Amino acid sequence: ESLIEGVKANAMNAAFRDPRFRPLSQSEFEKIKVEVSILTEPRPLPYSDANDLLSKLRPGTDGLIIRKGYHQATFLPQVWEQLPSKKDFLTHLCLKAGLAGDAWAHDKLEVHTYQVQAFEEE
Repeated sequence: ESLIEGVKANAMNAAFRDPRFRPLSQSEFEKIKVEVSILTEPRPLPYSDANDLLSKLRPGTDGLIIRKGYHQATFLPQVWEQLPSKKDFLTHLCLKAGLAGDAWAHDKLEVHTYQVQAFEEE
C-alpha cells in the first residue's frame, strides 16, 4: 500500500469507522480540515515516580504513549492544546488506555515520547 493510499484509508476510518465516535455528518464533513502528523521514532521515558514523570513531560512538544500489560494509548502533542495540565493529560490518556485515571500516579507504566511534524490543509 502506498503512503497516499494509507493516509486516505486512515482518514476514512477516522471519519466514519472509529467506534469511539459517531461517523461524521455531511454538515461536519464540509467543515473539517485534514491534518497529517508524521511521528518520530518513540523513545522510552524512564522515570522513578509520579513526580519525576510530571517533571519530564514537555507540554506542546511531546506526544506520549503509555502501556501497561495489554492496555495502550497515545496522545499527539496537539492534545496539549485541549489538556494543558500535565495531570489532566495523563489522567485522560490513562482513561483512553482503559486504565484507572490515576494509574499514572500509582502504577509503573511504560512511557514513550515522540514528536510530530504536522501538515494541515489550508
